[in-house]
Amino acid sequence: MFFVSISVSLSAQQKYTLSGTVTDASSNETLIGVNILIPQLNTGTVSNEYGFYSITLPEGTYEVSIRYLGFANVDQTITLTNNQKLNIELYESVESLDEVVIKEDVEELSLGKPQMSVNSLTAETIKQIPVVLGEADVIKSILLLPGVTSGGEGASGFNVRGGSADQNLILLDEAIIFNSSHLFGFFSVFNPDAIKDIKLYKGGIPARYGGRVSSVLDIYQREGNSKELKVEGGIGAVASRLLVEGPIIKDKFSYLFGGRASYAHLFLKLTDNDNTAYFYDLNTKLKYKANENNNLYLSGYFGRDVFAISESFVNVYGNSTLNLRWNHLFSDKLFSNLSLIYSDYYYGLELDFVGFQWNSGIRNINLKYDFKNYVSDNFQLNYGINNIYYRFNPGEIEPNRDDSGIVAEELTKKFANEFSGYIEAEHGITDDLTLSYGVRLSHFARFGQDKLNVYANSPVEFNEEIQIYEEAEPIDVIQPERSEVLKDFFNIEPRVALAYRLNDKTSIKASFNRMAQYLHLLSNTASPTPLDVWTPSGPFIEPQLLNQYAVGYFKKWKNNTFSLEAEAFYKTVDNRIDYINGADLIANDDIEQVILNGEARAYGVELLFRKNEGRFKGWLAYTLSRSEQRTPGRTATEPGINNGEWYNTPFDKTHDISINASYDLSKKWTFGANFLFQTGQPTNYPTGQYVYQGLTIPTFGLRNAERLPSYHRMDLSATLNPRKNESRNWKGQWVFSIYNVYNRMNAASIRFEENTDTGRNEAIRTSIFGIVPSVTYNFKF
Repeated sequence: MFFVSISVSLSAQQKYTLSGTVTDASSNETLIGVNILIPQLNTGTVSNEYGFYSITLPEGTYEVSIRYLGFANVDQTITLTNNQKLNIELYESVESLDEVVIKEDVEELSLGKPQMSVNSLTAETIKQIPVVLGEADVIKSILLLPGVTSGGEGASGFNVRGGSADQNLILLDEAIIFNSSHLFGFFSVFNPDAIKDIKLYKGGIPARYGGRVSSVLDIYQREGNSKELKVEGGIGAVASRLLVEGPIIKDKFSYLFGGRASYAHLFLKLTDNDNTAYFYDLNTKLKYKANENNNLYLSGYFGRDVFAISESFVNVYGNSTLNLRWNHLFSDKLFSNLSLIYSDYYYGLELDFVGFQWNSGIRNINLKYDFKNYVSDNFQLNYGINNIYYRFNPGEIEPNRDDSGIVAEELTKKFANEFSGYIEAEHGITDDLTLSYGVRLSHFARFGQDKLNVYANSPVEFNEEIQIYEEAEPIDVIQPERSEVLKDFFNIEPRVALAYRLNDKTSIKASFNRMAQYLHLLSNTASPTPLDVWTPSGPFIEPQLLNQYAVGYFKKWKNNTFSLEAEAFYKTVDNRIDYINGADLIANDDIEQVILNGEARAYGVELLFRKNEGRFKGWLAYTLSRSEQRTPGRTATEPGINNGEWYNTPFDKTHDISINASYDLSKKWTFGANFLFQTGQPTNYPTGQYVYQGLTIPTFGLRNAERLPSYHRMDLSATLNPRKNESRNWKGQWVFSIYNVYNRMNAASIRFEENTDTGRNEAIRTSIFGIVPSVTYNFKF
């Protein structure tokens, strides 16, 4: 095999493989990203997503150093005279974090990795960050990282490097999550108690990921304690949570069940208020260790949001996922993971005063098989296949009572299949130069449906007389068979990244990504709403195609106490859709009639300065960037949007500054603080008005030419760990937090109304939160 031959050492010295699994000694939980180092050879490896590692070394005796933040260091001498399995158990460090020293070898290993534009957070870090209403939050935490912004308070999703929320691939135990928010963005769907590892890829995205063009948020749930029963949870101002884990068969079969629910709406009932707004979610995971080479996992998530105004308006939406996985170790160098995954996103609406109920959603079944081949100490090969079958339900309208007068109607369901295969190598060329290179091949097929419009020319027509775009009338309607392929797409998606180590403390990196996205979120609002509709590429909508380039400078000093990451990026996206003026997306069965095709680009510089050790820790992140879109006319006589010139996307934030800091005053008290500043979000303000048949109608200028006021706020928190925790099984913790300390009334939107007293137009600012104090009690036993 070619990949093997180029990596085999020319030395005649015999080589052997050291491999095994790294676990937490107290729970048997596998640990991700543990550094296994061989200082004598200045080499090492890290454990994968399931705690497995493998490294090939020359015959001999070595000191093996195992390092993982928050756990006691392990140093062990081994003699390699044949292939050897070494399973490693790590114990949580009894020392405070400022006394845990990350040695020089770890710095060299991380600096030499070609992976860039990736940020990792642990559940413990997330829990220390002050957030609104005291609920630890994954999405709010990643907003503190460079290149990541949101549409503002109360906005769903997040934006990465100027991309839209639908361009983020969000995975929970490999299952696709289509909406990451509870209560329209106030909380995320991820229970921090159930989370083990979080990685956000903004660039340099490995070939195993595909289907989105902005970022990948990859989240793994904990596996459950296979040694003893453990319970933890928290009671907050608006929500509580409980997690139970333990063994079914000790050291062999474990379970984890976690749940959260909000209850703020119950207080409304005390005031005779019939309105309701609450969420709940459930996390579960089973792990069965059949033997040293085989593990089975069953994990799931179920969440729902309910928002109701009396009984006249009820909105329900949420995600459901289920994943059955099989880990198999073919040899000490070949690891595999086979997954069968089900994902369902449902969104529904009931309008009792109108008399109808709306149900819609998207489902997919995903089969994927991934392999990691540790060919040699300087060559690792990853490859696999992935097949996803989609069913899109744009909407079903049903009468919800006998006298409603609403006629049942069903929008046309859509079906598609996405198949991909990838291969990627991480190749140590020299001691200082490492390459990661690979390719992903993707094929997307759009299948037949009950109704498909046929147009004489285009679904969108330009009326030259009044200079506006209009919906074209179809000349025919056909009914292609489900087995028929209406249109298919094939894309080659190369990925390459390199790291060159200038010295033991400094490296430079560069990467290139090409990615294809075949799904589109139809939304002409500033942030996603539960009624936005996902639609597949097909006869009228081309897939989005990304090219992204990034370069970076990375430096660590003073034994990893301080680190600096500086990156510059430039990316283009072809086939980015926009909408004609006045486009109506809700319950539109002919969505192609309001879509125009364009392109997008984003570029900028990101800086991340960290202090990693000591009582005082934290980071400063700054991003300077632009995000623009262009939708030119299709002919010389058409103006397109904004006369075919570049205009700001709704996600453009020129300046983005965030500061996160924590201070360990003692073992009893820890303090935390956040500060955020973002340039105001692009928007549209009226430039004039006219009166037509007694109605005052506003007129607007160029798209996204104005901005909301700049967004900024500061949050503070104090965490109390009582001393009596140290001597008993029950451990309690109090978290006191203040969100938006100086009561900044940030604008979620600005609307214009006529003052009935003065007759003049006035701008009215809508704000979601002012200052919000909260108290949360966390416990475990």
